Amino acid sequence: MSQKLLLTFNAGSSTVKIGIFAREQEGAKRIGKGVIDFRAEPLTFHLVEGPQVFDVPLETKTDDLLHDVLEEVFDWLSEHYDLDAVCAVGHRVVHGGDLFADAVRIDEDTLAGIESLVTLAPLHQPQNLRLIRAIADLKPGLPQTASFDTAFHRTQSDTVRRFAIPRDWFDKGVKRYGFHGLSYIYIAGVLKTLEPDTAGGRAVVAHLGSGASLCALEHGLSRDTSMGFSTIDGVPMATRSGAIDPGVLFHLIDAHGLGVKQVEDMIYKQSGLLGLSGISADSRALLETPSKEACEALDVFTFRIAGEVARLVASLGGLDTLVFTAGIGENQPTIRRSVVERLRFLGLLLDGEANDRNEAVISREESRVKIRVIATDEEQVIADDCLSLID
Repeated sequence: MSQKLLLTFNAGSSTVKIGIFAREQEGAKRIGKGVIDFRAEPLTFHLVEGPQVFDVPLETKTDDLLHDVLEEVFDWLSEHYDLDAVCAVGHRVVHGGDLFADAVRIDEDTLAGIESLVTLAPLHQPQNLRLIRAIADLKPGLPQTASFDTAFHRTQSDTVRRFAIPRDWFDKGVKRYGFHGLSYIYIAGVLKTLEPDTAGGRAVVAHLGSGASLCALEHGLSRDTSMGFSTIDGVPMATRSGAIDPGVLFHLIDAHGLGVKQVEDMIYKQSGLLGLSGISADSRALLETPSKEACEALDVFTFRIAGEVARLVASLGGLDTLVFTAGIGENQPTIRRSVVERLRFLGLLLDGEANDRNEAVISREESRVKIRVIATDEEQVIADDCLSLID
């Protein structure tokens, strides 16, 4: 009998990460991972299978249904795996609004609920829906599940979630939701394993990738986070601005005649590290560029991150653990050093050599706050949710 498999889909605004998991008695175990980058030309499927790496050019182009792209990817995967053994597919869905507090099995009702939230996540939610429908078309009857990035933050108080606008808008859904919840679930689980009694105590987790946010955890529960109503809020990112005075947006529209869609495109796709530097959205490229603009972009980035850590410490009433995670957080010692140096007043002391080696603990013995580097795994959380729901 073939080993049962699970597939996970983690869709961003321009990429889809695919996880391949074996269903074993002790849970879901990853056996492969891939990514489709819709910005690449030609379109390519990148697959890592143990020590082997494959880059497969795709002949089809993306369409609104994603059917042809996924069909080609599935055809290629079938040469390596028995896709008839796939028993379920799990998805990361960015926005669950107030409708979804936990992962769910997808049916007509839950799909309609996910679709009703498109206006709250216009870049990500449509991509999630396209994938769900494409798989339903390719594999009719195959169970699908949804794990929501916003659900983890439902433990935050209304004081944290409210904006200072007329209060009836809160009841209409205009509130702080928070994102990157699957990453924070995974990190909270690792902290619970490392420190069973406290789960890191009062911890701030910095999820720093092309999208970036921070979260304040109290014994593994979300108490505050940098992203609010949308995935724009908080610290600057690769191409997103982070928090911005709303007056700037009014000014761009009223005084300069920009349309709402033009402003949206600028804030989502032309700002952040790309806009600040005028060079690149990739912090690695900026670290290698000895120009004033590149240095200034990184300075703004780390300055805002450190400031957000300090704000979240106020929410927690202290700090026991600082965690760096995601692509930048896990792999870029220079960024971590710049953030931590700005936080020395909180008692954070960096071990420079451990930091340069990307070790698991990068704080000095005498540091009042433990500083950790933990690799996140959103796909594992999706697979665990999926397995739990289909069982």
